[in-house]
Amino acid sequence: MPENIDNAELTELVEAAVTEAPAGATAAAEQAPVAEKSVADFIADQPAEVSTETETVEALEADETDVAAEADAEPTVTFGDLGLPDGIVRKLAQNGVTAPFPIQAATIPDALAGKDILGRGRTGSGKTLSFGLPLLATLSGGSTEKKKPRGIILTPTRELAMQVADALQPYGDVLGLKMKVVCGGTSMGNQIYALERGVDVLVATPGR
Repeated sequence: MPENIDNAELTELVEAAVTEAPAGATAAAEQAPVAEKSVADFIADQPAEVSTETETVEALEADETDVAAEADAEPTVTFGDLGLPDGIVRKLAQNGVTAPFPIQAATIPDALAGKDILGRGRTGSGKTLSFGLPLLATLSGGSTEKKKPRGIILTPTRELAMQVADALQPYGDVLGLKMKVVCGGTSMGNQIYALERGVDVLVATPGR
């Protein structure tokens, strides 16, 4: 900036350079009136229900009917179909056991046919009857011999031996078979006496 310009001239130059923009008029926005809706209009605007409670219940009932129909269509295997004696089948029915578990249906026919079987299952899956009932059925009709057990069931523990004997004893009684548990923790004299008289099925542990 030249040094010979005084304050008055500087003021004039600034005022000439500055232009004032005209103020724009502000237009007031018009507010649209809000239309009031009646209750009927509000209900009409709501989306239609996809399903009602009644329809849901009917659908569930239809599904249950289909499942029941499929169950009726499937043939039910009985213990009699597996080849067990009628006496055992009747005793099972008296105890409320009418249909075999899968492991029983798979192993009992082969066991009755004299085949070797190997089964594995969880507690309560029916393993004891899977091997026990065919053994009893095979021994039925035979004669008990002294000092010569006709069938032997070995278990790893005394508790399991007693459990197996308790499970099979009712069916052995139906067929007239004698059963004896031989394991530790009980009188050896009574066990020897029972074996001398003769037993059909001996349930024992390897230690005794």
